[in-house]
Amino acid sequence: MLKGIDPLLTPELLRVLAEMGHGDEIVVADANFTAASLGQGKPLIALPGAGVQRAAEALLSLLPLDAAVARPVAYMQVSDTPHGYRSALQRAVIGGLEARGWASSAQCEPIERFAFYERVRRAFAIVQTGELQPYANFIFKKGVIAEALAA
Repeated sequence: MLKGIDPLLTPELLRVLAEMGHGDEIVVADANFTAASLGQGKPLIALPGAGVQRAAEALLSLLPLDAAVARPVAYMQVSDTPHGYRSALQRAVIGGLEARGWASSAQCEPIERFAFYERVRRAFAIVQTGELQPYANFIFKKGVIAEALAA
């Protein structure tokens, strides 16, 4: 345990977050996500006792989102729903991002299921939660923590 670090963040997950560079992406997925097959060769961290919203909050308490891109957050679009539809869980996660000032709703991009899978193949790591809500899958693009440029 460390002071000021969310206890949900395991030593393995902390190592992964520290190793990520700016622009790298990390997936926070539900329990039904095909993490093992899509994540071949990349770190796969299991958080079976946590839901996606809780895991995202813990992760983003340390991980800065990429300010250099328009949409540093992506989520899996629920199949066969109208454009703009978000599940209650997706709305809760995005609402939490907004409430903490981490990202606005406009910075969160819905991605069709199979296109989401392709993007996961390029991700740095996958965090698989115990979330049972389907389509509860997010991708977060890491930004930088830096000092201001010297003039």
